[in-house]
Amino acid sequence: MRESHPAEHGPDMPGHRREDADRSPAGNVAREGETDTADSLAEPLRLPPLLSRRHSPWLLVEVDGSSARHGALVWALREAARREATVLAVTVLDDGADHPLGAARPPSSSSQVAALQLLEAQVLRAIAETGVHGRVRTAALERPVFEALDAAASGADLVIVRAGGKTLLRPAMGRPPFRRLSRGA
Repeated sequence: MRESHPAEHGPDMPGHRREDADRSPAGNVAREGETDTADSLAEPLRLPPLLSRRHSPWLLVEVDGSSARHGALVWALREAARREATVLAVTVLDDGADHPLGAARPPSSSSQVAALQLLEAQVLRAIAETGVHGRVRTAALERPVFEALDAAASGADLVIVRAGGKTLLRPAMGRPPFRRLSRGA
């Protein structure tokens, strides 16, 4: 039969010695008058910062130089500052001449550069008006891409197909109004 050693008992067990209660997590015995050194203390556990599962919101604004679209851009900048979102200001490039195979030809690179320069000038004007910095990205989209996004915003299904899978984008729909049924119905 094995005899138990007093050091094997916990603080609530008989045979517990005072010296065991003064042990530090590193196993060193702290004696009266001694202070714990940094080496004998356990290091704090460093956790990675918690990241939100939701992506930050994006606000897509078509900018074409009209006063109504400029107002929409100004509103989007203020809303982006409030919601910590990013504004994607886009200019929509019109299709070039028809392609012999029936598809539209992409706009020329010189027209894309000119459209982006005009867009960036309009965005700078809106930034000066609102004072909101660092929340804007600009892009030139071809007409079919913008029409697909616009249709999705109007209720059409848009399926994003990637190598890893498919995602169906639908606009958020409100719940239908709740109706109470009368008793016995």
